[in-house]
Amino acid sequence: MTQTVNLDTRFNTPREAARFNMIEQQIRPWDVLDASVLSVLDQVPREHFVAESQQGLAFADIELPIGEGQTMLSPKLEGRILQTIGVKKADRILLVGTGSGYLTALLATLGAHVDAVEIYPALSNLAQYRLQSQNIHNVTLHIGDASRGFVGGGPYDVIVFAGALHLHPQAAEKMLSVGGRLFAVVGDAPIMQATLTQRIAENDYRHEVVFETCLPSLENAPQATKFEF
Repeated sequence: MTQTVNLDTRFNTPREAARFNMIEQQIRPWDVLDASVLSVLDQVPREHFVAESQQGLAFADIELPIGEGQTMLSPKLEGRILQTIGVKKADRILLVGTGSGYLTALLATLGAHVDAVEIYPALSNLAQYRLQSQNIHNVTLHIGDASRGFVGGGPYDVIVFAGALHLHPQAAEKMLSVGGRLFAVVGDAPIMQATLTQRIAENDYRHEVVFETCLPSLENAPQATKFEF
C-alpha cells in the first residue's frame, strides 16, 4: 500500500516549507549534493539577511536587490560556491563583497574565521548588525575597495569573490596557503566561467572551470592585463 504524506504537516511555519523547497527544488537540482552545504543552508536563516519587505522573496530563485545598486546572489549559486570550495572547520577565509552578509554567515558557520571586504559602508554596517543578531562573531568586516588592494590576515585557506571579474585574479592566488582554494567568476556577460584555483605547492597552482554562469561584476573590477590586489 502506498502511503500519502501531506507535506504541509511536516513544517511548523510557511518559512520552513519555503526553505525546504529552496533546497530541494532549486539547490539540489543544480548538483549541490554535499551534506554539510545543504545543512548550513538549512541552518542559517536567509530571511534574516534581507529587508523586511523582501522576506517573502528570500527563498526565491532570484538575485534580490540589497541597496547601493547591488544584489544578493541566488540561493543555488551560493550553494554551488560552497560546494566548490569545500570549506573546512579550520579554514581562514577572505570574502570580497560582503553584500547582505548572508554568504559571510554561511562561510563563518562552516569555517574558522572570515575577513569580509565591502566597498559600500552602509552594506557593511547592515551586514554587521545581521551577523551579530545571529550570534555569528568569527567575522571581521572591512570597508574598502578590495579590487584596488587589501592587506588582511592572510594567507587564506579560502578566497571567494562575490562579484564577477573581467580577468583572472592572479595576484590574489599568492594570498592562498598551500592547499588553499580560490573561487572567482571570470569573463563578460552573457557567458562567464566559474573557476576554482588550488595552490598545490609554493609555486604551483591548478586551475579548473567548474561551471558557467553570469552575475554582476565586482565594483571597479580591473580591466587591465594585470590584477593588482
